[in-house]
Parts: sequence; structure tokens; C-alpha cells
Amino acid sequence: MAEFIAFEGIDGSGKSTQARALHRRLLHREYPVLLVHEPGGTPLGESLRRWVKRRQGLFPLTELYLFNAARAQLVEQVIRPALEQGVTVVADRFSASTVAYQSYGRGLDLELVLQVNQGATGGLSPDITVFLDVPPEIGRGRKRLGNKDNFDAAPLEFYQRVRQGYLDQAQSPVSGKGPDWLMLDGSRPKTQLSDEIWEIVQPLL
Repeated sequence: MAEFIAFEGIDGSGKSTQARALHRRLLHREYPVLLVHEPGGTPLGESLRRWVKRRQGLFPLTELYLFNAARAQLVEQVIRPALEQGVTVVADRFSASTVAYQSYGRGLDLELVLQVNQGATGGLSPDITVFLDVPPEIGRGRKRLGNKDNFDAAPLEFYQRVRQGYLDQAQSPVSGKGPDWLMLDGSRPKTQLSDEIWEIVQPLL
């Protein structure tokens, strides 16, 4: 059965590493699977990703609409068709990131963010969201020097608010949907995390 699995967390949480690890395991076992990332995954999304991440001084509302424009294209062009064809989709970020970053982090009204997310996704939500929780100090320490974007320039307090946004969603999904959140300590060894994620995800497939 095709599942939609999203990986979430602050920058440096290890979510991308674990999304790739799950994707490799599924491929190795010959499951039909697709790995996508946000923003990106389509020509439009990749263009927006490069543009947004290099721009300083974007207004929070601008970020909200640009990220959701990329998401709408990804959902309609890639994710929904894959799921309809029985392909499991592993996503490195999805709409929970926008709640955490643009609402909790940037201070946009939560109801507005949820409404725009809903429009961009057409109501599509992950079957399971894997949230890798790390303190912002650890996440920032893992980021490679010299690979900076407009989010890396944000102060520590910004990432503390973003983390709280994830914690609130994990404990009580603000979208009102889902079984769905698996919260793990992202500071644990990578292999331990990937093994635990596999043990939970594999029976669902």
C-alpha cells in the first residue's frame, strides 16, 4: 500500500539524512518509492528554492505564498500522481514546516498559514510525519560553515520558536488531522534512528 511519509525538524535535525536512509531501504527491498524535498521537486519548485534561499529581507507573507506555490506544483505534478499509482512518497519537509517556520518562527497568523497550506495541498496530508527533535544549539552546530541562506542568518531565538511549533504539532496536530506524528530524539546515532524508523514504517507498507 502506498504511504505518504514526511520528515520534519529544524535545520540540522538530521531529517534529510533519515529521509534518504528510508528511501534507500525501500529501494533495496524493491518497494515502489519516490523521494521529494521542499521547496523543490519540480522545475518551478527548484527555481523558487534557489531564489528564496538566497534572498535577504523577504517579508514573512511573501515566504508563505512562495513556499506554498512550490508545494502546490509538487503536490499536483508529483506527489498525488505517485500515490495514485501505488508509489510510496518520502518527503523531506511538507506543510508542517510552514506552520513551524512561518507561523511560529516568523509570527504569521496560524489560521492564515493553515488556510494557505490547505489550498496548496488540496487537503493532502502525510500518513505519518517523522519529527526529529533536536535543540537549536545542536542543529545550528551541525550546519556546515559557508552554506548559509536567509534562514541560517536567523537568531537562535527564531529556531527556538520553530522548534516549539513542531513540538506543538507533534503533541496536538494543529491541522486537526492525523494518526500520525512520530517524535524521535534527533541527537541519537543515525543508525539507531534509521533502524527505529524502519521498524515503525515497514509494517505499514
